[in-house]
Amino acid sequence: MIAVLALENGTWYRGTAAGATGVARGEVVFNTSMTGYQEVLTDPSYAGQIVTMTSPQIGNYGVAAEDVESQGPQVAGFVMRDASRIASNWRADGTLRDYLTDNGVVAITGIDTRALTRVLRTAGVMRGVIGTGHVDPDELVAEAGRVTPMAGLALVRTV
Repeated sequence: MIAVLALENGTWYRGTAAGATGVARGEVVFNTSMTGYQEVLTDPSYAGQIVTMTSPQIGNYGVAAEDVESQGPQVAGFVMRDASRIASNWRADGTLRDYLTDNGVVAITGIDTRALTRVLRTAGVMRGVIGTGHVDPDELVAEAGRVTPMAGLALVRTV
């Protein structure tokens, strides 16, 4: 299924859905870790954010119940260059893709996350939207501009 990530500055990326279907809205940020994606997904400090992983392949070792940082995913959405379809780890309870789907996390794969990271590094954090299915990128860009900014939000009750 097609997915699109749109930023408030008009930039958008077409890729493939890799998690739940629907729309995710939030502040788009990046993380340069090569491992620890499950910890990133469940870290309350990422609440309300669409996290971009810069490492080229995410999901190789699957997910394990022991690796969560909170009761479940906290991110608004997840962005990856290549999401592994298999879990190669004796500790794995399942694949990353299944975990994202089962926990309602909208995710996109198949985009140049390093180019996206350069945009974010240069322009600063931006609001964005991930949409799956038949979506109009220009409508998603407009919607990204309407996402509530994170500055000043009281998140303590929600995480």
